[in-house]
Formats: sequence, structure tokens, C-alpha cells
Amino acid sequence: RNRHAARTSVVVCAFSSKRLDQTVDCVKSVLRQDPPPGQTIVVVDHNEWLQAELRSRLPEDVEIIANDQARGLSSARNTAIARSAGDYVVFIDDDAIAHKDWLVRLLATFDEPGVVGAGGHARPLWEKASPGWLPSELLWVVGCSYSGLRESGEVRNPLGCNMAFRAELFDSVGMFNPAIGRLGSLPLGCEETEFCLRAARGVPGARIVLTPDAEIDHRVPAARTTPSYLLRRCYFEGISKALVRRLGDRRSLEAERAYLRRALPSRMRMNLRRAAAGQDVVEAVGQ
Repeated sequence: RNRHAARTSVVVCAFSSKRLDQTVDCVKSVLRQDPPPGQTIVVVDHNEWLQAELRSRLPEDVEIIANDQARGLSSARNTAIARSAGDYVVFIDDDAIAHKDWLVRLLATFDEPGVVGAGGHARPLWEKASPGWLPSELLWVVGCSYSGLRESGEVRNPLGCNMAFRAELFDSVGMFNPAIGRLGSLPLGCEETEFCLRAARGVPGARIVLTPDAEIDHRVPAARTTPSYLLRRCYFEGISKALVRRLGDRRSLEAERAYLRRALPSRMRMNLRRAAAGQDVVEAVGQ
């Protein structure tokens, strides 16, 4: 089994009372890993009731702490990083479930030369059926791996719901930027993108890689399977990307340009052919 687990801190950031049961399930899936992490931290973002309920429902060795900085996901992550004792800091979303061997496979990536960060994939766990009008290229909208995302190898940044970094990286390049990232239910993001760009600039030869084996299930509530949510999420993603561009350079958004040049046009052509051939016409036209 991977020797890194005992020297790993796994972080779960929680903010919503409505996700109490999901957060408990998430933490239990982390504790079931074999071997389990040396430290498990749940950081609660300005919600005293949720913090008390989690304390009553989770084992004593799970550290449940309050975000002692400004409200928001970046600040909550930074609070946990300051508390972490491991050589590796792993992040998983509070509405996710880790697969068997998720942790050992994610940490194994650090045996590769130059790797400072790693990520796995997130598979959608639909509350209701997957909407036919939503193409797999847009699954990033609901926080999951999408068509157009490579399965493995070097990437600019991992998915924020399933990622790990060497602890020393935060000492070298700083923490997550509180000016970027999710605030409560407001669907901003890209704090991990900006951090990874900073790491690439600050650490010569640094590599961030994806592994196809370290998977989680990421819950997708019915409220996120509507066209209005998709439009709202895309709008705020645009704001987040603009912030990343302002803090970086033109190369910062090369992954997005490649996605727009290749992944989306390919899906559009495929659906035009499907509709013209009379195959799943409603779904094809919807997409």
C-alpha cells in the first residue's frame, strides 16, 4: 500500500446545513480508505450549527474546525492548510464520495519526478436522470469530469473537488487567493487554476498530473440540471476566468481556447449529423 497515506492531511470544506448528511457520507468514505489518511480535517465556513452537528456525528479523531478567515472556499482551504500536519494536502468536496483506493492511487502520482500536484476524476452522481440536452462536454458545469478533459498526464490544474498538493508547495508560492473562488452558493471558481499557474511560475520543473484511477462520485442535485443553472454557472465561470487572466498572462487560458477550438465544435458537428439522420433528434437539437 502507498507509504504516503500516513503523512497525508485530507481536507473537506463544508458550508451548507442542507449538506449535513452528504458531508458525513463524504468523510466516512475518506476514513474507509486503506490505508486511511494520517489526518482528516473538516473546515466549516461560518456555520456554527453545522459545525456542532458534524462534531456529534463524526469520530473524535476527525478534526472539525471553523474557517477563521473571511467567508469563502479559498479562505476555508487556507484555514485547513494552516492546520494540516501532513506532507501532502488532499482536497475532496463535501458532496462527493471517494471510491475504493481513491487516496492510495492519488498519492501514488507523487512518486513521479517533479510532481507537486495531482488530481483524479469526478463522475456525476445524478439526483435525477442525466438531462439529455446536456452534452458531456459541459459536465464541468456540474463539477464533474467532461469530454475534452484528458484522462491522464500533465495538466494545468486538477478539478478542485479531487486534488492533492505537496504541503511544501504552499510554503513556496503561498496559499489560495481569497479574491477568487466560490462564496457560499455563488458559482464562482478557478481558485485552484490561479494557484497552479502561480506554482508553475514559481517552481521550476513543477508538474501537475491527472490519474485515471483516483475517482470520486460527485453529487449533482436536480437544481443543477436546468438550463437556467447552466447559464448562470457559465456566466460566473466567465467572471472567474477573467480574474485568472488578469492575474496571469495570455497563456493562462490556453486550455479554454483549445476546448473552444476542438471539443465544442466537434460535439456540434456530431449533433448536426445525428439530427440530419433522424437519430435522437430532440436530444441532438437540444444539445
